[in-house]
Amino acid sequence: MKFRIGFGFDVHPLVEGIQFTLGGIKVPHHKGSHGHSDADTLIHAICDALLGAANLGDIGVHFPDTSSEFKGIDSKILLSQTVSLLKEKGYSISNIDTTVCLQRPKIKPFIEEMKLVLAKTMEISEEDLSIKATTTEKLGYVGREEGIAAYAVALISKD
Repeated sequence: MKFRIGFGFDVHPLVEGIQFTLGGIKVPHHKGSHGHSDADTLIHAICDALLGAANLGDIGVHFPDTSSEFKGIDSKILLSQTVSLLKEKGYSISNIDTTVCLQRPKIKPFIEEMKLVLAKTMEISEEDLSIKATTTEKLGYVGREEGIAAYAVALISKD
């Protein structure tokens, strides 16, 4: 069996009055992440980790922010298409570990729902997906509540 590791990172600005989508769900907050798609920072980091592990480039290669096709798109669609690309190359997801960096809102109450939604989207067990959250102790753009960042590491395998 062959194993490969991929790393993903994504960041988006937080803007007043925009719906906040994270981990495939709507999170109540007065600010939301801004971007070309629904700006789901966690999903974008996961996509990059999976694509990198399979040596398939990055999210911008497959879903460019210059394409009207992806304007406002639900990032779960991008994640599902990413998983399909992996399957076409004969890979399956072994596990994914993620960290969301966000000062507010606190997302701990939403993590289990995110895991349920994302595991279903990727057709993996919730046991194979870790979602953690941290603040930056009020330092930097995350600490000033100007943005959100997410990191993901993915392990994929092929028989």
